[in-house]
Amino acid sequence: MITVPTTFRPPPSPLQPPGLPLAPCRSFSNNKIQVELDESSGVAMMKFKSPPVNSLSLEFLTEFSISLEKLENNRACRGVILTSAVPKIFSSGLDITEMCGKSMEHYTEFWRAVQEMWLRLYGSNMVTVAAVNGSSPAGGCLMALSCDYRIMAENPKFSIGLNEAQLGIVAPFWFKDTFVNVVGHRVAERSLQLGSLHPAPEAHKLGLVDELVPEEKLMEKAAAVMAQWLALPDHARQLTKTMMRKAVLDRLVAHREEDIKNFISFVSKESIQKSLRMYMEMLKKRKS
Repeated sequence: MITVPTTFRPPPSPLQPPGLPLAPCRSFSNNKIQVELDESSGVAMMKFKSPPVNSLSLEFLTEFSISLEKLENNRACRGVILTSAVPKIFSSGLDITEMCGKSMEHYTEFWRAVQEMWLRLYGSNMVTVAAVNGSSPAGGCLMALSCDYRIMAENPKFSIGLNEAQLGIVAPFWFKDTFVNVVGHRVAERSLQLGSLHPAPEAHKLGLVDELVPEEKLMEKAAAVMAQWLALPDHARQLTKTMMRKAVLDRLVAHREEDIKNFISFVSKESIQKSLRMYMEMLKKRKS
């Protein structure tokens, strides 16, 4: 993992007090990801901007990992808030079109990018807060689970969960491990087998998200939580996070090539390709 400075710098609030000059802010943006870093607080905002549903395409995943690496390497950045710039959706998860009718080489590149996204986010030295401002199935749920803290908009129409089983897909072991570490074995086992999507109130009850807040207060709450976490010395928090997460990260690192081969073998089956084609057709009919 990339090492960041371990000296403690008590941060000002991430919220800019009224009447004061705007804090120094650096921003960079690409096709799918927009990042704004407030250097006075050390907090970055990363917004997903890939309409209509922020699906995790190869391009999105690549841009996400590059953006996160930039923040990791920036000495001024200590925490990042993930959220969506697309209304009513955090992320719909893996882009089905990347897994249907493509070459073995493409499947390899795509799955390696999915792994890289998770390894960087789950193993990040920064404080990571997910401000879930819309539904977040499958890979979108994984991104939220990989953060240190999850706050979700208090809207019963928004749901979150690893629903791969509904598509005839098996969630990989590292998806499962991340889920179990958040909600416990029994809840994870039941949810994964059923491919459950949990409405926001139920997700909070199960511990899948840490807090529910009204939509209009979501970013304010995310900033307050971030300030609370950054009030601690970086080195103690980072070492504790590494201690808690190292075994899960190491398991994928040790089996990364095997995991890619398993994905290719699975997704290449005609029965799976047929299921994916049927799902894509269903989506097209919904749109029309």
